[in-house]
Amino acid sequence: MASGLGNLSGKVALITGASSGIGAATAVLMSKLGASLALTGRKEENLKKVGEQCGNKPLLIPGDLVKEDDTKRILETAVQHFGKLNILVNCAGIIELGSIENIPHLIQTKGSIVNVSSVNGIRSFPNVLAYNMSKSALDQFTRCTALELAPKQVRVNSVNPGVTVTELQKRGGLDEEAYAKFLERSKETHALGRPGQPEEVARAIAFLASDDSSYITGASLPVDGGRHAMCPR
Repeated sequence: MASGLGNLSGKVALITGASSGIGAATAVLMSKLGASLALTGRKEENLKKVGEQCGNKPLLIPGDLVKEDDTKRILETAVQHFGKLNILVNCAGIIELGSIENIPHLIQTKGSIVNVSSVNGIRSFPNVLAYNMSKSALDQFTRCTALELAPKQVRVNSVNPGVTVTELQKRGGLDEEAYAKFLERSKETHALGRPGQPEEVARAIAFLASDDSSYITGASLPVDGGRHAMCPR
């Protein structure tokens, strides 16, 4: 079991976007912390590779959250397999949970939701308008849902990463040369002088998901090397 982080033994966690990047790193870490895992992602082969890195054999449920039927099937399969749900990590962009009546399993366990947002939800950046808006909406969603679910003792928080070394930018259209320049530029745009690693974000997610953060809800936690605090000079 990993030291210095919350004990997740006996907890069941459903992680979306678990086939790569931050979602994959979170799955591996939560497995080390003792959680039983249900992992979902669109790429089945990648999902299997992540599953092989997890100590506790996870339940793999390939699916696409854009499809409402898949979303329902993923949740039902996880709950049927484990009999409960304690933690939901939304790492596959924005997921529509609806009202509190749609998550009775988390209410029953007084569980925790962690949404993966971005520093773009906190600060404004040019040329990524839709992404900025989606992450700002996700942060507001986190706060509103936290208030709705607080009487049910379900906590909702988000992590807001800065530039993290994943495949996100490449999937967005950057080639290898442009991506290398992007990472080099990140040394100047982040106070700590470097981009982040998925494992560093995963540790923040694990903390917010665990009972060690039992008095934290509605928070957006920057995990961005200080980028949110910087101003152009």
